[in-house]
Amino acid sequence: MTQSKNEAIKFAYWVPNVSGGLVVSNIEQRTDWSYDYNVRLAQAAEKSGFEYALTQIRFTAGYNAENQHESVSFSHGILAKTEKLKVIAAILPGPWKPALAAKQLATIDHLTNGRIAINVVSGWFRGEFDAIGEEWPEHDQRYARSEEFITALKGVWTQDHYSFDGKFYQFKDYTLSPKPVQKPHIEIFQGGSSRAARDMASRVSDWYFTNGNTPAELKKQIDDIREKAKANNHEVKVGVNAFVIARDTEEEAKRVLQEIIDGANVEAVKAFGDATREAGASTSEGEGNWAKSTFEDLVQYNDGFRTNLIGTPQQIAERIVELKSVGVDLVLSGFLHFIEEVEYFGEKVLPLVRELEAAQANQITAKSA
Repeated sequence: MTQSKNEAIKFAYWVPNVSGGLVVSNIEQRTDWSYDYNVRLAQAAEKSGFEYALTQIRFTAGYNAENQHESVSFSHGILAKTEKLKVIAAILPGPWKPALAAKQLATIDHLTNGRIAINVVSGWFRGEFDAIGEEWPEHDQRYARSEEFITALKGVWTQDHYSFDGKFYQFKDYTLSPKPVQKPHIEIFQGGSSRAARDMASRVSDWYFTNGNTPAELKKQIDDIREKAKANNHEVKVGVNAFVIARDTEEEAKRVLQEIIDGANVEAVKAFGDATREAGASTSEGEGNWAKSTFEDLVQYNDGFRTNLIGTPQQIAERIVELKSVGVDLVLSGFLHFIEEVEYFGEKVLPLVRELEAAQANQITAKSA
C-alpha cells in the first residue's frame, strides 16, 4: 500500500458534524454542523475531487464543540446523498464493541456499495469517558485495546467461525454474514503520533493519520513507521492533517490566519492544551501528539496550521507535492468556510497539484529511459 511516486495524492476533508468548525476561535465561520449543510458540502467536495470525508466522534461538549452528531449514523446519512465519496466514520473502542462495529459497518458497506471506512480513535479526552461511565485505561493500554479491536474487526470481516481470545475482546466460533462488500475488508484508519500509536499502525492499520507538521518532521515519522511496518510484513499509507487557507494572494491568506488566531477562544484553547498535555504525559515516552504545539498551533486542534498550506493556489500546490515527496499519501483538510473554500480548492489548487505531479512523473520517466 505504500504510495508509488506516480500515484496521485488523495484528498479528504473533516466533516463538521461537530459545532464550532475546525478552529477554536470566535471568528465568523460560514460553516454549519447541520445535516443539510453537510449534505451540500459532501456533494461539493465530491465534485471538487475529494475522495474521502472524515466524521468526528465526540460524546460531550467542550473546547468550542457544544453539539455533536454521532459519527456512524451521520456518515451513512452523507453516503446516502453522494455517489463516489468514501466516508470514514470515527469510532471509539470502549463505547463501541467490535461485534457491533463489524456488523454495523458491514451493513452500511452493502447499502453504499463499499463506500464506508473506519477511523479507530483510541481516545485522548478522559472527561467524556468518565461522563459516560466508560473505563479509561492508561495510554499504551488504550492502544493495545485498539489493536485488539482492529484485529477482531479484520477477523470477523474475513473469516467464518472466527475465534479470538484477547485481553479486551473475545469471540468464539463467530460467523458474520453478510461480510462487507470491500475486499479483503473495510479500510481501517488510525491516528496518533506516540510510539504506541505508530507501532500499532505498523502492525494492523491500513492508514495512519498524523497531526500537521513540516515535511522534514513528517519524513522522520513516515520513515520510522514504514521501516517498522516492513519488518512486520505489513504496509501502511499515511495521511497528514492540514488546515487550508487558499487565497488569491499570500498576504490575504496570512491575514485570515492572523484573524483566526486573534479571535481564539483563549479559555477553550488552554483547556484543550491542558487535556492534551495530561494525555501526552501518560505515554511511555512522556509526550503525545501535541507535545511541541504552541498556543497558536492549538487554535486548530490537530496542528493543521503547522503543515503550512496557507497562501496562493500555486504555493499550496507546491507544498502538497513536497508532502508527497516525503511519503504522504493523503491530505486531510480543514477549512474556515467549508463549502466555498472546498470549491475554490477544487477549482484553483487541485488542478495545479495534478500538473505538478504529471511533470514530476515525466521527469522520472525521462531519467529512467
